Amino acid sequence: MKPLAKTLVIVAGLGVAASAGWYAIQHGQKKTPDQLYRLESVKKGDITQTVSANGTLNPIVLVNVGTQVSGTVTQLYVDFNDKVEKGQPLLELDRSLLAAQARQSAAAIGNISATLELARANEARMKELFAQEYVSRQEFDQAVQARKSAEAQLAQARALADRDQVNLNYTTIRSPVSGIVVDRVVDRGQTVAASLQTPTLIKIAQDLSEMRIDSSFAEADIGKIRIGQKVRFTVDAFPDRNFTGEVQQIRMNATTTQNVVTYNVRVSLENPEHILLPGMTAYVNIAVAERKDVLLVPNAALRFKPADADEQANAAGAPAATGSGNRNGGGEAKGRGRKRDGASGRVYVVEGRTIRPVQVQIGITDSRNTEILGGELKAGDTIVVSEAPTADRKSTRLNSSHANVSR
Repeated sequence: MKPLAKTLVIVAGLGVAASAGWYAIQHGQKKTPDQLYRLESVKKGDITQTVSANGTLNPIVLVNVGTQVSGTVTQLYVDFNDKVEKGQPLLELDRSLLAAQARQSAAAIGNISATLELARANEARMKELFAQEYVSRQEFDQAVQARKSAEAQLAQARALADRDQVNLNYTTIRSPVSGIVVDRVVDRGQTVAASLQTPTLIKIAQDLSEMRIDSSFAEADIGKIRIGQKVRFTVDAFPDRNFTGEVQQIRMNATTTQNVVTYNVRVSLENPEHILLPGMTAYVNIAVAERKDVLLVPNAALRFKPADADEQANAAGAPAATGSGNRNGGGEAKGRGRKRDGASGRVYVVEGRTIRPVQVQIGITDSRNTEILGGELKAGDTIVVSEAPTADRKSTRLNSSHANVSR
C-alpha cells in the first residue's frame, strides 16, 4: 500500500473513532427521568373533599335591651361581662317627671270618685221622688245619666293612672333573660329618647355554652351542603386547635355582592369551656364527599406539563389514550358508572428513560390529592410531579425528542 493511501486510511479510522467517542459521550451524559423530574408512586388511600368559607361566631339568643320611656340615666347596675338573672335591675332613668304624672293621675281619681258618690246619691233621691211622682221621668233619667258618666270618667282616670304607673315602672330597666352582658352602649348621665324606634342600651347573650356560626358559601358549593353534615372550623385565637359543629340551617335568602352570589349557612356548636367568644372569625370546612381505598395522584401531577408536551402527545396518540379504559378491563364501565364525579386529566408516567402522557378520569379532590376513576394508571406506577429544581430544560427537550424518534 502506498504511503498516501495508508495515511488516508489512518485518518478515516481516526475520524470514525472520534465520532463513536463523541456519540458515546453524548449518550453517556443523557439524564434519566429521576434526575430531570420530581417523581412519585401512585398509591391507594382515603380522600375527603371539603368546601370552605369564613363566618362569624354569634350567641344563639342575643337580646337587645332598650327603653320604652325617655329620660336621663341616673344609675347603672351592670357592666361588660357581668352575669345577670331574669328580672334583675340593669339601670334606672330619671323618674321625677313620670312620678309627677302618676301623682296627678291619682289625684284625678280622687276627684272623679267624689263626683261619682254625689251622682249616686242624687240618683237614689231622684228614684224615691220619682216613685212618689214628685219629679218627672226626664229628671230621673238625667240623674241616672250623671251617675253613669261619673263611673265612665272614673274608669278612664284609673286607666290613665295605670298607664302612668307602668311608665314610671319602666324607668327601672330589668333584664328580660338570664345571661351575660356582652355590650353596654350608655353611661350614667346620658339622655336616651324613646321615639319611633326603641334605642338599644345593653346587649345580653342568653347562653354562651351553645353558639352558632353564620357563614357565607358560594353558590357553586351550596348544592353539596346538607343539614346535619359535620363541620370543622378554626379561629385565630386558637390556631392549633380544631373545633367541630353541625350544619343547622341553609337559608334561601341569597346575597349578591359584586355579582357574586352567596348563601348563609348556619352552623350550631357547643362551647362548654366558654373559650369561643361572640364576634370571632371562624374558618369553616364542611366535608361534602369521601372515598375509601381509591387510587390517588398528587394534584401537582395533573398540572404538570413538559416543554414539549404537544409533541409527546402527538407521538403517543393522546386522543386514543382517552378511551384507555377499554384496555383496562372494565375501566370504561367504571367511568360511566361514576360519570357525575368524573372529568378528564393527564399525567406523565415514567417508562424506562422516557415519560409518556396518560389520559385519566378524575373524581373528587382535596388540597393535595385527586381520585382516579379510570384510565391506564395503576397503583405502583411512577408519575412526574414537577421538574427537578436543577433540571436543564434544554436537556429535557433533547431527551424527550430522542425518545419520541426512537419509538
